[in-house]
Amino acid sequence: MPSSRAIWNALGSLKLTLWALGALMVLVVLCTLLQVSLGTYGAVEATMRTWLVWYYPGAGTWGIPYLPGGALVGLVLLVNLTVALVQRFRWAWRYVGLWLIHLGLVVLVAGEFISGALQVDTRMTIEEGQTVSHLEHPREVELALVDRSNPAKDEVWAVPDRLLTRGGTLSLPGTTLTVKVHAFYPNAELRNRKPGDPPHPGNAGIAPNVTVVPLPVIRANEEANVPVCFVELFSGAQSHGTWLTSLVIGAPQEIIHEGRPLALSLRHRRIELPYRLTLKKFSHDRYPGTDIPKNFSSLVHLDDPGRGQSRDILISMNQPLRYDGKAFYQASFGKADTLSILQVVENPGWLMPYLSTVLVSLGLLIHFGWMLWRALARRGGEA
Repeated sequence: MPSSRAIWNALGSLKLTLWALGALMVLVVLCTLLQVSLGTYGAVEATMRTWLVWYYPGAGTWGIPYLPGGALVGLVLLVNLTVALVQRFRWAWRYVGLWLIHLGLVVLVAGEFISGALQVDTRMTIEEGQTVSHLEHPREVELALVDRSNPAKDEVWAVPDRLLTRGGTLSLPGTTLTVKVHAFYPNAELRNRKPGDPPHPGNAGIAPNVTVVPLPVIRANEEANVPVCFVELFSGAQSHGTWLTSLVIGAPQEIIHEGRPLALSLRHRRIELPYRLTLKKFSHDRYPGTDIPKNFSSLVHLDDPGRGQSRDILISMNQPLRYDGKAFYQASFGKADTLSILQVVENPGWLMPYLSTVLVSLGLLIHFGWMLWRALARRGGEA
């Protein structure tokens, strides 16, 4: 059994560093190849932001791990660099450059861990003249019940998809309503119902006129899943019927509860903001005589009464809005250039790659500057 000193030396060894860097190179190649079938997001999640890379034979739900994932390799590299920094620590000015280089690499790897664990990617879809005070998660959905009887503010109850997937009966806090999930499909197609179609539990709203065809889950970026959920709403022992909800249903369906209309829908999960943005103008510039895009930009008005902010801001392709710990990037557009789609990223570690670059660059300058000075000093002594 290896001694603790041998383990300590192995953790800080150059061989372990080379193994980790080699494993990362293999993962980068694999991630690039998997983008064809999984898309960018799916490939990164399957290779770089996982502890193990899994192979799933056929369409089975069980898998076989065959490579260490980016999270595991990154953790090994982080430990290796930290231990190496401690092992090689010498209090002398000639080592300052090497210390800074090691420290910069540690900060870089630690920053990726923070981004992978805490980064939140959302979007804001906003039309000209529209005011929006929420973000939407593009890959998560929620079942929403909205009471719009109060003109000043909507009252919203939402059930996230992780609870819908589990099924069962759920209570809505602050109400006498309960939700029973009969079925949840991560991806499905809706068709007009025909005689002979298989039965389903839906009996309210549009459900009796629709047939649901389950489909495989899509992982590519260019296509989107269409989740479908059958839910039955109860007020005490009284049933309000079993409803079919889906992202492709154009408008919320309405139920009456205690004399008040409630809008029922399946929508992208929302994150409410304490401020609001109004799109004043979207600009789509092209190169003269072509349809090649030259620039996209959104002129928005930021209104944040809590912080006393009320100003116009131009968000363009290379000029994001950074506010409240979030970065709003110009991502896409639609509806004949009247709709803007903003990619919103909240990443607590966004500064760490910049800090790492500064530390490594400064370390290289100091280290090679020191070596150059010594070489010149020796040459001067020999002369």
